[in-house]
Amino acid sequence: MELRYMGFDQAQNTRVYKFDGGAKETSAVRYAVSIDMALFLRHRVGIQEGPALCALKLTADFEAQRRGEHALTNEDLAAYVAERTAAKARKKNQYRGGNRGRKPGLGQTPVLWWRR
Repeated sequence: MELRYMGFDQAQNTRVYKFDGGAKETSAVRYAVSIDMALFLRHRVGIQEGPALCALKLTADFEAQRRGEHALTNEDLAAYVAERTAAKARKKNQYRGGNRGRKPGLGQTPVLWWRR
């Protein structure tokens, strides 16, 4: 299924992200994913990440054959933040090692990156 972000509507503290979706040969169907704006603040997730998170939620709901209303929940954002934190830790550990970034001690030869 192809999803196209079509904008959002906001009423008080709830934002509803709108998507058109469907197969290329069929007409588009409008889908909506709502979220309480306080969840962005609580989980320290940027509002600009909202459309991508909603698209992921819709895709997951379609794969699980969930129909009806769609909403990003506290659990969805908590899982997203946990995965983002784990990915940062993996990346940090990937680049860790050796003498990189530190000055050589007395009597040590500097390690040049192109000689590794």
